[in-house]
Amino acid sequence: MVRMILLLLIVALVMVGPQLWTRRVFAKHSTPRPDFPGTGGELARHLLNRFDLHHVTVEPTQLGDHYDPINKTVRLTPAILDGKSLTAITIAAHEVGHAIQDHLGYQPLAERTKLVRVAQGAEKVGAILMMGIPIAGAMARTPVASVIVLMAGLATMGISTLVHLVTLPVEWDASFKRALPVLKQGNYLSQADEQGARSILTAAALTYLAASLASLLNLWRWIGFLRR
Repeated sequence: MVRMILLLLIVALVMVGPQLWTRRVFAKHSTPRPDFPGTGGELARHLLNRFDLHHVTVEPTQLGDHYDPINKTVRLTPAILDGKSLTAITIAAHEVGHAIQDHLGYQPLAERTKLVRVAQGAEKVGAILMMGIPIAGAMARTPVASVIVLMAGLATMGISTLVHLVTLPVEWDASFKRALPVLKQGNYLSQADEQGARSILTAAALTYLAASLASLLNLWRWIGFLRR
């Protein structure tokens, strides 16, 4: 019982802790900055043009800031697109970092894009398979059928876990090998703001690390259930 409580606390800490800290860091640097010459959206467009990525569009979204490698689009939430804060500038540059990765043929991004498309379908199939375990066992009248269905469900969940693991280095590269150097070398930020930008990018990376760990814990939990 104690071990179960400790496990639940660890899972909660891993999943919630980084998100809370990220929100705190983002909020700290979300104060409007009249000294910035443009918004996050305007900086994104400027950087894309600077790197000859005129074909990449910048669009608003309500689904979270991201780069769409299929449609070649940087999508930014209103707070980032229209914001003139350090958080807005930094996140916009990060998403442009993904566009640069795509333009340069960065292989991990290409592999993640393929895995995401597979995982989206696999997760739905996995959920259906997990729900079908009791039905399969009852129809076949043997526990073997349930085990087979469970193994198939675990395999589909494993794809999702793999996506999370591949995502972290892709995000780290976009932040610290693309966005931050571009901001520093272009003198878009003061030295003091560079430290803040680094904090923002680190906080964002931790959310992906948390998602990876949570996915691994979930997979481990199902494997433990299977071994009983």
